[in-house]
Amino acid sequence: MPRIFLATVSLLALGFAAPVAFAQPAAAVAPAPADAALAALFARYDKATLDRSPAAKAFRGIKDADYARWDDVSDAAAAANLAEDERFLAEMRRDFAEAPLSETSRISYRLFEKMVERRAAAAKYRQLGLPFDQMNGAQTGLPAFLINIHRIDSVADAEAYVARLQGLGPQIDALIAIADQRAKAGAAAPEWVYPHVINDARSLLKGAPFEAGADSSLLADFKSKVGKLAIADSEKARLVLAADAALKESVGPAYRRLIPAMQAQQKLARPGDGVGRLPDGASYYAERLQFHTTTAITPDEVHALGLAEVARIQAEMLALAPKMGIKAKDLTGLFAAVRDNPMSFYPDSDEGRAAYLAHAQASLDAMSAKLPSAFTTLPKAPLVVKRVEAFREKSAGKAFYQRPAPDGSRPGTYYANLYNMREMPRYEVDALAFHEGLPGHHLQLAIATELKGIPDFRKFGGFTAYSEGWGLYTELLAKEMGFYTDPWQDFGRLKMDLWRAIRLVVDSGMHHKGWSREQAIQYHLDNTPSDREEIVRAVERYAVYPGQATAYTIGKLEILKLRAEARLAMGDRFDIRGFHDVILKSGAVPLDVLAENVRAWSEGAKP
Repeated sequence: MPRIFLATVSLLALGFAAPVAFAQPAAAVAPAPADAALAALFARYDKATLDRSPAAKAFRGIKDADYARWDDVSDAAAAANLAEDERFLAEMRRDFAEAPLSETSRISYRLFEKMVERRAAAAKYRQLGLPFDQMNGAQTGLPAFLINIHRIDSVADAEAYVARLQGLGPQIDALIAIADQRAKAGAAAPEWVYPHVINDARSLLKGAPFEAGADSSLLADFKSKVGKLAIADSEKARLVLAADAALKESVGPAYRRLIPAMQAQQKLARPGDGVGRLPDGASYYAERLQFHTTTAITPDEVHALGLAEVARIQAEMLALAPKMGIKAKDLTGLFAAVRDNPMSFYPDSDEGRAAYLAHAQASLDAMSAKLPSAFTTLPKAPLVVKRVEAFREKSAGKAFYQRPAPDGSRPGTYYANLYNMREMPRYEVDALAFHEGLPGHHLQLAIATELKGIPDFRKFGGFTAYSEGWGLYTELLAKEMGFYTDPWQDFGRLKMDLWRAIRLVVDSGMHHKGWSREQAIQYHLDNTPSDREEIVRAVERYAVYPGQATAYTIGKLEILKLRAEARLAMGDRFDIRGFHDVILKSGAVPLDVLAENVRAWSEGAKP
């Protein structure tokens, strides 16, 4: 196995070191004059990327003339955007390759290169992408954008929302045409994806003004936001009527067209569930692995690493069973005892869902109080915990995080999918909250958003192995900080760690070894305590999101390896807070750059 993946149990056993005082190295010399010119280039680049993406502006909290528009989703626009990226890259290389840059600027130079190169590599497989699927499909993504991102602070904002409702129909139609073209060229989704998309479309069409009953998700959202404006009731009524008309004239008809379009495309689905069914599927999977892991790991290495990690974690689970009050001779008995224990789950009721959210909030509050023991840099943006909206909860993942707006207008949000409480066990609440919230994604992404002195593409860009590796690392870090005193919660941590290890096996199994969806499901059933429904949702995610799920364990193991190296190199001068600053204060980086940053820190700390 490549050196980057040789994290072992001994690394995991090194544990959490109590913070010790550490004298930071002297401040860096003043930046070279070329730094300002490079920063100006990156500022021009950021403006160019925002100008071509109204959605990106809205995520940043920017409201201007584009606030009423959707992004151009055409292949022509994608090609033009990549060409513009490559022009900026060429300009940077021409003017700054030999320039006397500071270390920070040199890192930004390298990261910009890597970012554009990754986009160019991914663009070769654009025609294999799925505009509609149950994970990232536009059928839920566009309404979710309006509900969660489009703020209404004025009449003009409300009118922009109405304009986006009017534009939602043409946007869906454009994506239907793209999906149809790709399906006819051999890149249809697996057959079982289409019922999910159709169900999402039907869910969005539930309620007024599409049918009798309570307001639909979009109309309810619009009314709620407009209702908070300090304007006359007559003006509110005018705006609501305009939104009602846009929903009936544009949104409703487009979603009704989406349903038969998906039914027709379903007939074009090829046999198979992994990307091996697609033209050039093997090369596509190799690109996806490199994209998400930021390494050169091969599919066979992914598979072998997964099998080794599964065995390690399962051994820890069996050792924990007596502390949980479970007498089990093997994994089958342990998993059955966990699965059949009624206390493993909150009730499938409004009260049970409220109890789940309260538990998650309490765990985050407790973690927030202890963060200074492990972190010097903390986020300013608040964090909220929300249930996934009804219109998308049946197909959405079990949990996810949305970063805050840089202007403070939107908090960071941890979304918990409580559609099926059997998929959200009570014993996983702590680890999941720590991963998505604190000290996981919220701490990491809010800090990145708030960083000073680095270009915006570093604040708002991302590398999956870095971000998801950090999230998974913090689940273990929480144990080192004194959490999971309840052995059932510690079992939940191990179960989530096991889940990510199994992803390595299943993702490479489906996309490289030709496993079917059912084979992947059976592997989960044989190796986890999860119910079939939770497993099916997970396997279907991996099928339409090749390579992404492998980044969690790969990123976590690299962070642990680097931490162990730094501790050994620094001895009693190692400071966990300083280590975390090195990880977090660069923004997202590929794993090789992360290793360089950590090693430079530990070597520079030597007296």
